[in-house]
Amino acid sequence: MKHKLILIFGFLLVVKGFSQETPTRFSLQEAIDYALEHNRTAKNAARDIEAAEKQKWETTATGLPQIDAKIDYQNFLKQQVSLIPAEFFGGNPGEFQDVIFSPKQNMTATATLTQKIFDGSYIVGLQSAKVYLQISKNAKEKTDLEVRKAVIEAYGNVLMAEESVNILQRNIETLEKNLFETQKIYENGLEEQESVEQLQITLSGVQSNLKNVSRLKDLAYQMLNINLGLDINNPTVLTDKLEQLTAQNITLDLLATDESIENTIDYRIAENDTKSKELLLKLEKSKALPTLNSFINGGYSGFGNEFNFANSDQDWFGFSLLGVSLNIPIFSSLGRSAATQRAKINLEKAKDDLTETEQKIRLQIASAKSDYQYAVEDYDNKKQNLNLAERIEAKNQTKFFEGVGSSFELRQAQTQLYSAQQEFLQAMLDVINKKAALETVLNTIN
Repeated sequence: MKHKLILIFGFLLVVKGFSQETPTRFSLQEAIDYALEHNRTAKNAARDIEAAEKQKWETTATGLPQIDAKIDYQNFLKQQVSLIPAEFFGGNPGEFQDVIFSPKQNMTATATLTQKIFDGSYIVGLQSAKVYLQISKNAKEKTDLEVRKAVIEAYGNVLMAEESVNILQRNIETLEKNLFETQKIYENGLEEQESVEQLQITLSGVQSNLKNVSRLKDLAYQMLNINLGLDINNPTVLTDKLEQLTAQNITLDLLATDESIENTIDYRIAENDTKSKELLLKLEKSKALPTLNSFINGGYSGFGNEFNFANSDQDWFGFSLLGVSLNIPIFSSLGRSAATQRAKINLEKAKDDLTETEQKIRLQIASAKSDYQYAVEDYDNKKQNLNLAERIEAKNQTKFFEGVGSSFELRQAQTQLYSAQQEFLQAMLDVINKKAALETVLNTIN
């Protein structure tokens, strides 16, 4: 039986370890959808909405009936003595008799119901709670846009790193082959030692670059995992390819999108800030209005020189009270006026900030459109340059091994090719990132 338990336990550990190492596979859209649900910042923004909804009800509840109850118990360790004229008891005029009016112990149970009838600040509070909820929703929308943009950039960085590693590995294979052949030619006395050394220098540089890019690839995966809301070392597999995503993200129709400033999230956030300042002004003005509240309470009191309040024969005396309270602000030494003027100043500032935000958004949209258009144009240019660099490098290889080209010319062509390869990868990544940036500014998610 003991051996069976050991085998079962070992099997469970193996299964658990295997399940933990199962890679998580994502296309770009799947990664975005996953991040919007699991990214920690996005989850906290959703919690802020829940908190705002609770606060809205909390504010609403302050204007609804409130019921409180309390129980007071008093035990006079030394009872208070009062003096009354002795002649009330048949004594001599001018003399006093000490009397204890209250029993040694008493207990009172009271319940009170209060209700606001009119309070200007409560009305403003209800409006403010709605605006605060809208602010939280707008913050969540902006967070989702930023999370989406961050995931796209991180996803693209991983794909670029993967492509860079593949390209560098192919370059190393080609260089090693060239070096081997050149070494043999040199050993046969048909090539100079400088040609071998030139290739060794090039190969060493590419190998060093490969090591660096491999490290950067690991960091890119970790950054992507953080944006997705996964463990930093989670094994993640990406199913999209860089060139495929680039082709999908070349949509020049986006450049003709109408600039609906009022629909952008930054404008709505600034607009909500203006509304909140308007409500603060209303709040200060409401403080000059009367407030009217009502209440009703009732309870029972019991008295005795001993603690007999739990006995069934204890006498309890009931009481109740209905009241209305009217509070009228009359003079505050101009304090309320100063507060109102300050709120007006803040409102004017918020209006100017809204106008400033509108102008900045127009500039951001124009800049983002220009950057995206340039990225598409640069992609076409870098693609052509890569084709040219590949042909130039191939020609120089042929010339070199035919003995009509120098090793310096070959190394120049190779360096130009490697630079064109990286520039092309960066151009593809720029198309994806610049489109994401434009969509974020426009608040247009296709």
